[in-house]
Amino acid sequence: MSEQEKKIIFSGIQPTGTFTLGNYIGAVSRWGELQDQFNCIYSIVDMHAITVRQDPVQLRQKSLEAYALLFACGIDPKKSITFIQSHAGTHAELSWILSCSTQFGELSRMTQFKDKSAKHADDINAGLFTYPVLMAADILAYNADLVPIGEDQRQHLELARNIAQRFNGKYGEFFTVPEAYIPKVGARIKSLQDPEKKMSKSDENPNACVFILDEPDVIIRKFKRAVTDSDSEIRYAEEKPGVSNLMSIYSAVTGKEIPEIEREFEGKGYGDFKLAVGEAVSDRLKPVREEFARLMADKAYLKECYMEGAKSALSISRRTLTKVYRKVGFVDAR
Repeated sequence: MSEQEKKIIFSGIQPTGTFTLGNYIGAVSRWGELQDQFNCIYSIVDMHAITVRQDPVQLRQKSLEAYALLFACGIDPKKSITFIQSHAGTHAELSWILSCSTQFGELSRMTQFKDKSAKHADDINAGLFTYPVLMAADILAYNADLVPIGEDQRQHLELARNIAQRFNGKYGEFFTVPEAYIPKVGARIKSLQDPEKKMSKSDENPNACVFILDEPDVIIRKFKRAVTDSDSEIRYAEEKPGVSNLMSIYSAVTGKEIPEIEREFEGKGYGDFKLAVGEAVSDRLKPVREEFARLMADKAYLKECYMEGAKSALSISRRTLTKVYRKVGFVDAR
């Protein structure tokens, strides 16, 4: 398949902390696998991050770390356009145009706006409200066909689709209406302490979340403390959310199917199983930790990559924006 025939994938991740095991299994580890099938565009969305208060020094450092982590997790800058969002001002420009094709009522119904407003009641800013329009601009700037998302981002993607369709209805067919790309396995890794909730970096319980840069002893300790249930049988079932979550994680990092895992641990206790899961996760993440350390020691290389990535991203998104400006009736500046 030629490069022109490949579908375009866009995905972004916020630089608000080290990726969790859930981020890795559900999204980031799969991004590298997509590079041969699709034309991939990946972005560290630092502009989205400032919808809540950030320490500037930490944000700058976290953005660079998140960028390095993408490469450590398997993304090849020679195969994928990989850039930092704020380096492509076209996103913000397009966001304004698209906001004029977005209804106030649509934004007010966004679940994440309600959740974040509750968490940050002292800073309910306009950016937090219009965040989904910028996300739509991220996607539509490249006419992406597919967007890898978790279930919690479905509402935002649906809004992006609505915006694209509304713009096309006003000005003629132009934007590709993006589809969700959701992996079937490991899409929603749950908290180790409350398997009814998604694993989250903001969880107040430090044992609930595994980060991909955690040291091996920390990873194993967290899994040893993971919640299971009173039934000691290692079996995947709806009524056993804790054990089922651990089995999903083990399956994702080892490639083993659930029935095979059930046979492997038949007659064994939770202690043996949790240790095995912890060790498997630690082994899977070891090369990521090592490559991350190597990349962070070579800032010049990272800068070369993100500058080149921004150049490529701007080349595409600027063409899109120029056509959008012409469609809405702005005077051509060239």
